[in-house]
Amino acid sequence: MRSRRDFLATALWAGASLTLGPHLSVLASDSQSDSGALPAGETLRTRAVPASGEQLPVIGAGTSGSFVASIGSDKYQRLREVMTIFFASGATVIDTSPNYGGADRVLGALLEEGGWRDQCFLATKIAADSREAAERQWAGSLEALRTDRVELLQVHNLRDWQTQLPYARELKDQGRTRHVGVTHYTPYGLDEMARILRREPLDFIQINYSVSAPQAAREVLPLARDKGVAVLINRTFDDGNLFARVKDRPLPGWAGEFGVESWAQLFLKFALSHPAVTAVIPATSKPAHQRDNLQAGYGPLLSEAQQRELIAMDL
Repeated sequence: MRSRRDFLATALWAGASLTLGPHLSVLASDSQSDSGALPAGETLRTRAVPASGEQLPVIGAGTSGSFVASIGSDKYQRLREVMTIFFASGATVIDTSPNYGGADRVLGALLEEGGWRDQCFLATKIAADSREAAERQWAGSLEALRTDRVELLQVHNLRDWQTQLPYARELKDQGRTRHVGVTHYTPYGLDEMARILRREPLDFIQINYSVSAPQAAREVLPLARDKGVAVLINRTFDDGNLFARVKDRPLPGWAGEFGVESWAQLFLKFALSHPAVTAVIPATSKPAHQRDNLQAGYGPLLSEAQQRELIAMDL
């Protein structure tokens, strides 16, 4: 089995001229390599949002760090290719925030230029310490994202959630967002997340969950499933640290049975194999990484024994 680096080296292709078309044409572009091109007719796995029944593709995208760019720059053009690949695959979920260094402005410009806004399940956040600050921030978010509504509005890292969650619900009542939720990005937020799940009606939560940080599976993920709350997973790669830890390790011998050709795909499948998880949102500014990530949304998921095996690696 190949490492992520080897897979990406063979999967790179001249994507600058890529145009939107059927999603399989994007993935089939790797068919002359041994990248495991998908069989014709296969589509991304989806899962339902319990609150609405809407089906979401399980592979989404984040913007933290990766979407910090100057509009029109070389990186911006690469991000446009990333977005083209993403939407051509049938993926829809993109998560951002007003405090990601201008990532929301870059995302808004790309969605408008590519004509992708109506395809996108757009998620953003409130990260404020008062109602007044939240109102100003919300207005700025709509301007940055070049839209008049979002599909999901989340309270960022549980910040002032007692004030901001009711405000988000008001915006939902006004039709400015279809869903509301709360987020955190470390295991330290899980206890509070569990308390909120028990006392507050939510449509979504967003938490970290990975082979190196599986704590959410103890209480929060089962609780979300019992409560009918959709779950987005961040930091599946532990901010990229997991790749350094498996640099010289081969994939498990059983990985090929699942169509897994890189550690990235295996880490994503680990998170998706928990039945409470709705979608993962890995962030990237590299087209080849985007193609690699999308591959995890196809084929079978891991058994509980295989998930335990990965956790036992103690990465």
